[in-house]
Amino acid sequence: MKKIIVVGATVCLLSACTTLDPYTGEEKVSNTTKGAGIGAAAGAVLGAAVSSRKDRGKGAVIGALVGGAVGGGVGYNMDQQEALLRQELQNTGVQIERIGDTIRLIMPGNITFALNSDQIDRGFYPVLDSVVKVLVKFNQTELKVDGFTDSSGSFELNQKLSERRAIQVADYLVSSGVDQLRVNAQGYGERYPVATNDTASGRAANRRVEINIIGQRR
Repeated sequence: MKKIIVVGATVCLLSACTTLDPYTGEEKVSNTTKGAGIGAAAGAVLGAAVSSRKDRGKGAVIGALVGGAVGGGVGYNMDQQEALLRQELQNTGVQIERIGDTIRLIMPGNITFALNSDQIDRGFYPVLDSVVKVLVKFNQTELKVDGFTDSSGSFELNQKLSERRAIQVADYLVSSGVDQLRVNAQGYGERYPVATNDTASGRAANRRVEINIIGQRR
């Protein structure tokens, strides 16, 4: 019973840790802490389940510590990548979103490609080079490159254009030093719009390429 209480206290302590968001000034629970708390809880359950009855409390403690270290490690690495990407991509027009252990880079079509073209704008190469620098430094992530268009033109044309654009960005990452085994490219055409296609600004927002950087638990 005492050991279970220790595990619970450890998880609660981890969950209580906060950090100051440098972009909003708000206090929030860091992703490192979230990962450690989730990992500790899962590890405790697994540790207790695989241990004998008399050692179940000990197994839960060990599982919590190991799980917390793994979860916290993934969160910490993603925190570091996010901070470096925000530094590298400041004022480039690329939006950065953080969803758990995934970092999403949203690259608007107007700065990435010419209209109806699948050739990367030469002025965008330095931006992709900055992304590559971070991806090479943190090489234990999976990368999902997704292409999207607006609803102008036929569905088939939009689908193929989105696929070619995603492949162009993925190929550039690989040619610049990112391991090909980490990269997957896919086009979604006019599906999954983020704005209305009834206005010019909405269509511009829907024409985009997204790079999803997904943290791996190893």
